[in-house]
Amino acid sequence: MPKKPHPLLALEKDSRGLERLIFFSDAVFAIAITLLALNIQLPAGLPPGSEVTDSALQVALAQTGKKILSYAISFLIIGVYWISHHRLFRHVERYDSRLIMLNLVLLMTIGFIPFPTTLVSEYGNRTAVVFYSASVALVGLLTVLTWWYATYRGRLLDAPLPQREWRLTLARQLLAPAVFLVSIGLAFINTELAKYAWGLSILGIFIR
Repeated sequence: MPKKPHPLLALEKDSRGLERLIFFSDAVFAIAITLLALNIQLPAGLPPGSEVTDSALQVALAQTGKKILSYAISFLIIGVYWISHHRLFRHVERYDSRLIMLNLVLLMTIGFIPFPTTLVSEYGNRTAVVFYSASVALVGLLTVLTWWYATYRGRLLDAPLPQREWRLTLARQLLAPAVFLVSIGLAFINTELAKYAWGLSILGIFIR
């Protein structure tokens, strides 16, 4: 009598179930980006409506500049991770409980990004920068783990990836978490330098 596979390893080839997993993932990415925008607010204390002068509004917008910049950076970072997620699930044909759990934990960290983004925009000191970098690096490492689990020997894919494509994808996946882990060290030297380094994380989408 053949041995039954462990429930966690039982593969499902179910297009509806896979679609639900992808749709749920896209919804979490979209909500996280939306929450980023909700953090952008003018400083408290402005007079209501038409009572605000041009100069007062200009000053208020200038004070909001850091929040807008933090929004743009986090938007691009979440976008990079969404592209990685999208590229992976274009190939995934089967799933199991472990993939579902890995994906769920990954989405939990994506949904958390608006909080460290708020810390950076409000304070911008070393503690905020390190916390932000660590949070985003964790997302990247979980992305790599999810990708590795799904692509290992082509087990959950429609077909095994060619070796060259597998290596290039690995390089893309590792770039962002590597950048943010390095920026943690840079933050102890110069917090602004650490922030500038974050821009390198988007280069992964251009690696072919």
